[in-house]
Amino acid sequence: MEQSDPRKLLIEVVAILDKLRIPYLITGGMAVFVWGRPRFTADIDIVIEVSPQKAGDLEQAFKAIGEGGYVDREMIQEAITRRGEFNFIDGITGVKVDFWISTGDSFDVSRLKRRVAKKILGRDVYFSTPEDLILSKLRWYAESRSARHLEDIQSILALSKEDLDADYLKKWLEKLGYVRLWNEAGLPGF
Repeated sequence: MEQSDPRKLLIEVVAILDKLRIPYLITGGMAVFVWGRPRFTADIDIVIEVSPQKAGDLEQAFKAIGEGGYVDREMIQEAITRRGEFNFIDGITGVKVDFWISTGDSFDVSRLKRRVAKKILGRDVYFSTPEDLILSKLRWYAESRSARHLEDIQSILALSKEDLDADYLKKWLEKLGYVRLWNEAGLPGF
């Protein structure tokens, strides 16, 4: 099966997560595409809440997607145990899907509850809200200082600012300790 459009792979992955009843949300560049200015992204980032018992089911389901796809059960198991990350690489397109295991902290719990459905190729796909995407991009900026994360935040603010829940965003900026970083980065006030 040819998958030149990464959205087709996204739909297949989401179908697996839905079938296995694994809560998820799309974040990263694909979510920026929804809430900000579209930009090239080489991967798909997904936050999931999954139990260790589903590692084998995930492995088998991803291996069934296409020829030459790569996923490793031990990586999945380890990621779930340490609440880290594992990935699936599609053998046809080479697109990498990064799965970030929910840390279970209050922010991850909140953003999984707040996720919103958007239609992609006729299917409901759950995305991070723009507020939670901004906060996660700020978290990545704090760790990497990559200007791309700030550019993503600015594009989300430019295109979605009127729809943002400013009180929610302010609350989490304070809770996560990012108010100073927000100001230092020259991001606008509300």
